Amino acid sequence: MSQTDVIVIGSGIGGLSCAALLAHYGFDVIVCESHSIPGGAAHSFERQGFKFDSGPSLHSGLSYRPSTNPLAQVLDAIGEEVPCVTYDTWGCCLPEGKFDTSVGADQFCDVLQRLRGEGAVGEWRKLQKVMAPLAEAAIAIPPASLRFDLGGIITMGQFLPTMAKHIFNVAQLTGAFSQIIEGVVTDSFIRNWLDLLCFLLSGLPANGTIAAEVAFMFAEWYRPGVVLDYPIGGSGAIVDALVRGLQRHGGQLMLNAHVQEVVVKGGRAVGVLLRNGKEIRAKQAVISNASVWDTLKLLPEGIVSKSFRQQRQATPECNSFMHLHLGIDATDIKPDLACHHIIVNNWDKIDAPQNVVLVSIPSLIDSTLAPPGKHVIHVYTPGNEPYQLWQGMDRKSQEYVQLKQQRAEIMWQGLERIIPDVRSRCEVTLIGTPLTHERFLRRHRGSYGPAIRAGEGLFPGPNTPLPGLLCCGDSTFPGIGLPAVAVSGMIAANTLAPVWKHREMLERLVI
Repeated sequence: MSQTDVIVIGSGIGGLSCAALLAHYGFDVIVCESHSIPGGAAHSFERQGFKFDSGPSLHSGLSYRPSTNPLAQVLDAIGEEVPCVTYDTWGCCLPEGKFDTSVGADQFCDVLQRLRGEGAVGEWRKLQKVMAPLAEAAIAIPPASLRFDLGGIITMGQFLPTMAKHIFNVAQLTGAFSQIIEGVVTDSFIRNWLDLLCFLLSGLPANGTIAAEVAFMFAEWYRPGVVLDYPIGGSGAIVDALVRGLQRHGGQLMLNAHVQEVVVKGGRAVGVLLRNGKEIRAKQAVISNASVWDTLKLLPEGIVSKSFRQQRQATPECNSFMHLHLGIDATDIKPDLACHHIIVNNWDKIDAPQNVVLVSIPSLIDSTLAPPGKHVIHVYTPGNEPYQLWQGMDRKSQEYVQLKQQRAEIMWQGLERIIPDVRSRCEVTLIGTPLTHERFLRRHRGSYGPAIRAGEGLFPGPNTPLPGLLCCGDSTFPGIGLPAVAVSGMIAANTLAPVWKHREMLERLVI
């Protein structure tokens, strides 16, 4: 039986952020990862010389400082950096037609002028003015200062004077973003566009997305001089940086270490039991980076109250993903093609199954991802693939193969709007399904994450009723994606850390 200070279950970005910070604070940390590759939904993998991102493909706030991106703050705290290629444009294939758009305050107005006229431009400018103070309020307290104990009074206290300037905007940040839009935006295209942005941020449309998430996005994407980032080497480069920081500060990463159960003694979480029979004890805490539903599966019956288990089990969930990973011949593909594309089939219901398709061709800006003369492509339907279609299916059956081909067709069709002859170019073709998510990412029903609607529930934070057990990841903090899970990891680590060490870390950061 091994022993350490803290055990982190899962090496997703939230778990690695938490573990690397804890190691930086001086804790002995062991991360137990079920998969053979770290990174969770953000891991990279290779096939025949092509390096694929399994999940996130759109990044910002990693290439410049000061940055409001919590992931950048984690990297700064542990002394790691991720070299990035920068760009500012992506392509859109919408019911209104095809166009390119950019981050920044002005270019989208040019798009609106062409598509909708001067009235729409005026409404967008009005929305920007309304969002400006809300964006400032959303970033007034740096995520790195957050912790879920009384020490937060001290670590967040130094930022309260700044926060006090925005006190009247805070209430608006806690409601649905749709409430901000009312009375400001009437143009149908802009409202549809905002629904799309909300869906990509949280898995929910504007009437379910908390306003603070959108305000943070406005602070990032619609300021002067903003750029988007792509980590050289793919999203796996971020994972590698976090693992380096963890190990350089004395932490351990155990791969192929599937946690079977949280060990509880004397009413307290004291360790984990691995599937291979090995037990690891934690002197201070066990932190689960698994989803809320998967964490419950790790707890012995009767350890937490029935009402708590039922409440957490009932957490609403987003749908899953379909993925298409391709390695293709790049002959005669224009080098100035946008590396990312958003395809919307109709605006009737933005989160309808297979309605939104995202395309990423990162080798257009990072040639290290594919052999010479080739491109790597990731196409996916983000959080809109129903698990029910796949439930109970045998992955080795012909029925499964046929359904994969059928449900992947919408992705092929979307990609053909960008590269018409793409099917004839393919050298590597991989299709991922909700069962792929469920199996390799250990995600309950392959889910994208919780679908807690603004005004109908709150994300619970790191604490649980079981002493010694904390949580991080997308089940604890609003906003699906890397910034949100990085915040969750920081909060869990900071909550365990001595306040004086936490303050020392804040003093070193440029925030």
